[in-house]
Amino acid sequence: MATGFVWHERYMWHNTGRQAGMSWADAAGWLEPDVRQAENVETKRRFRNLLEVSGLLDSLVTIRPRPATVEEVCRFHTREYVARIQRESARYGGDASGLDSDVAPFGRGSYEVALLSAGGVIEAIDAVLDGRIANAYVLNRPPGHHAVADRGSGFCIFGNLVIGALHARQTRGLDRVAIVDWDVHHGNGTQAAFYADPSVLTISLHQDNYFPPDSGHVHENGEGAGTGYNVNIPLPPGTANGGYVSAFERVVVPALERFRPDLIVIASGFDASTMDPLGRMMVSPSGYAQMTRLVMDAADRLCGGRLVIGHEGGYSPELVPFCGLAVLETLSGIQTEVRDTMVQAFSEALGGQEVQPHQAAAIAAAAALVARIG
Repeated sequence: MATGFVWHERYMWHNTGRQAGMSWADAAGWLEPDVRQAENVETKRRFRNLLEVSGLLDSLVTIRPRPATVEEVCRFHTREYVARIQRESARYGGDASGLDSDVAPFGRGSYEVALLSAGGVIEAIDAVLDGRIANAYVLNRPPGHHAVADRGSGFCIFGNLVIGALHARQTRGLDRVAIVDWDVHHGNGTQAAFYADPSVLTISLHQDNYFPPDSGHVHENGEGAGTGYNVNIPLPPGTANGGYVSAFERVVVPALERFRPDLIVIASGFDASTMDPLGRMMVSPSGYAQMTRLVMDAADRLCGGRLVIGHEGGYSPELVPFCGLAVLETLSGIQTEVRDTMVQAFSEALGGQEVQPHQAAAIAAAAALVARIG
């Protein structure tokens, strides 16, 4: 079976305005607005464009997204929050976070795009569970893994993968779903959604104590019935392919094997890549390919290969497309002729690619949690 690909031009029309990196610009203070918001259309469009010019797009099965219903979204989010986003989006837009210390901007009409973003994940999950495709990548925006029940956060409006996992559990009847998050920022919204829920295993690899601040520590391991089913792997800044692959081999794959999910979902942020302006990690396209292969092999052993990847962050317009292509080549088993470009070679040539002692220590601390998974 082929690999599915979810894309819609309307995803690119979500308007995040002009801020300054991860913060609101401040004309009364010292923070000048940037030319565009960090979370903008450029990286996603260039990713999709590289799939087309490489020829890989022709071999993927197009999965057309649909808007998620309010009922589907409200399996996670409060109705008051969803109504606020709808109301503000129908006027001038606003900030989904509602906080001075966070940024989740949206423009007029972004409510409809956010529903389509969540719905794209649902459609991909249904296509995989129905056996129409082997696996799928959802190239959607706005992203979702920072959104919590009653507010957005970190560019995220609705928790796309949370909504997808709840659909898999409540509508499709799956017993267990695993979510693996390799975005450079902690998947705090996903963690919050399932912190007391043993039916969904959540694993987040992220730069230690970055965003959100004071979030994603190893000791955050679930509560109540969900104790043991939330695994954080906070990695030191500068971790490269060796550290990430080691974390997958020592923590992610063993955790999946103990949990034995019916479906695996990946929150795919490419902001742990070498050239990302909002991260301080050094993963190259081949590193993302290796992580993808490790999860695919686990999915083949555990759940009939059922794997869905949803897009999250990634802010380097130069390197994100090549990271994405590496993942799609691995998912589909199709190698394109795209090889040895300057940006790929640069990302592979940097020092520190092997796992370092302090990185190994952080991985070992997370590995100790695997035995708690029932």
